[in-house]
Amino acid sequence: MSQATVTIDAELRVPIATVQLMRFDMPGPADHIFHEKDAYWLDLCLTPRPDKTRARFCDRWSPHRFERVGPVFFLPRGETLQFRSDGGNVQSSIICQLKPEPLSELLETKLEWTDRRLQAGLDISNSNIRSLLRRLGAELRYPGLASQAMAELIAGQIHIELGRYCMAIDDAPSSGGLASWRLRLIDERLAEVREAPTLSELAQLCNMSVRQLTRGFRASRGCSIGDYITQSRIDTAKRLLDSDESIKSIARSMGFASASSFSYAFRRGAGVTPRTFRTRVLRGRR
Repeated sequence: MSQATVTIDAELRVPIATVQLMRFDMPGPADHIFHEKDAYWLDLCLTPRPDKTRARFCDRWSPHRFERVGPVFFLPRGETLQFRSDGGNVQSSIICQLKPEPLSELLETKLEWTDRRLQAGLDISNSNIRSLLRRLGAELRYPGLASQAMAELIAGQIHIELGRYCMAIDDAPSSGGLASWRLRLIDERLAEVREAPTLSELAQLCNMSVRQLTRGFRASRGCSIGDYITQSRIDTAKRLLDSDESIKSIARSMGFASASSFSYAFRRGAGVTPRTFRTRVLRGRR
C-alpha cells in the first residue's frame, strides 16, 4: 500500500477554526489511519475522491465494516478512522478544523456519537454545510476586505449547521431506515453514467412505494433522496471531467439534452461551470 503525500497550498487561521487547502497525492492503493485529537475535522473534496474510498471507525466498528466516504465527511474529535481506496490520483480538499468549544456551547445536551451519527458524518449531503465550506475556500484563495472577520463568521455558521445536522440524526432504532441492500442498489444505480433516475424508478428497484423510499432514505442517510441524487450526479460529472472526454459527450452520456443544460445543472451543484472546473481545479493541480 502506498502512503499519501500531503501538501498544504494555503492556510487561514481564525480563533474558532483553521482552514486549509490541501492536496493529497495517492499514486496507488491506500490504507491508512487518521486521528484528530484536538478539533472537529470537515473535509470538502474539490476533485473526485479515489475510487472505492471507504472508511471505518477503528474503535467503534468491526475490522470488516467499511462505509462509503462522500465528497464531504466529518470526523469528531478523538475518533480514529481507517481509510482505504484504490488511489491513483491527486485529490484537492478544503479542510476546516473546528475548535470543539463553540459546538459544545451551542448544544443543549451532550452530543453522543452514536453509530448512526458517525455513519452519517462520512457522507454529509447537507447543502448549507457544503456552501459554507466553499465560501471558506474562496476566502482562503482570494482574501478580500476583512477576510479574517468574514472567515470567522462563516466558521461560526458551520458550527451551527453541523450541530443541527448531527441533532437531526434520529437516535431511535434504525428500523425506519432502509436495509443495507436497498441503499446499495440505490448507490449502484446512481453510479451508472446515464440519465438521472426518477423516484419511481428507485422505489421500484427497492420494491417499495415512493413514500416509503423517501422516508426511509432520510432516516438512513440524514438527507433527502433528491439532494443525494443531485450530489451523486455532480460527483459523477466531476469524475468524467477528469478525462479527455468532451463536455458535450459527457452531457450526452449523462442523459442531458444539451451541453448547456448540463452546464446549468453542474453550476448549480458545484458553483462553477464544467469548463471552469476542468481548467481551474483539475488541470490546475497538475
